[in-house]
Amino acid sequence: MPILDTNSREIYQTSIMSALMAGVTEGEVTFEKLAGYGDFGLGTFNDLDGEMIGFDGKFYQLRSDGTAAEVDPSQKTPFAAVCFFKAEIVRDVTAPLTWKEFQELVDKLVKTKNLFFAIRVDGTFLSVTTRTVSKRQEPARGLAEAAEDQTTFTFCNVQGTLVGYRSPDYAQGLTVAGYHLHFLNEAKTGGGHVLDFILSKGSIEIDHYSSVFVALPETSAFEKAKIDRPDDDAIKRAEG
Repeated sequence: MPILDTNSREIYQTSIMSALMAGVTEGEVTFEKLAGYGDFGLGTFNDLDGEMIGFDGKFYQLRSDGTAAEVDPSQKTPFAAVCFFKAEIVRDVTAPLTWKEFQELVDKLVKTKNLFFAIRVDGTFLSVTTRTVSKRQEPARGLAEAAEDQTTFTFCNVQGTLVGYRSPDYAQGLTVAGYHLHFLNEAKTGGGHVLDFILSKGSIEIDHYSSVFVALPETSAFEKAKIDRPDDDAIKRAEG
């Protein structure tokens, strides 16, 4: 396990989004190892068995049946991005804010499109619409195909937490360009990849990162995968 450095100003990412799209859905990195590089972030699980969200030192698995549970440290991930989050910008929200308005507000607060930003939102939501991919079945399939039979949920009048990143456009394929957020309700019983929301009231916290470390898988599947230039439309369809 790596030395825990909670002062690290780096996003640690295992694998790349283009590999996940190409069907490389099994990784060798355990969540025990991942926790040494960050305790805040998002990702998925081997065989695309749901969505991952991490904050306050814990990782949670959000499954397609609508349930959520704390992650076993021995579980593995084919793709995840984590950091040690320390808010630099905090903005209170006292009036309803839509998903589109939220993006416009964050864009103004961070002032640049060329760095990476970790984002956390805690609050009361009028609604949150999420999707969760189902565990991959043979034959192998990538994220785009898995997302075609995704399960969607809408949480209404719920308290909870959004966690994720806003990444530069040039990073598409390395990660998900633009906004990529996951949600967990306050009861920690459900959530998923965010498709839409209306925040009633709460707080937005933002942290910036100029350093990203990417650990590529040293597996046969990754070495043999046909990983082309990123398909922008396919990633947008898969990640909503």
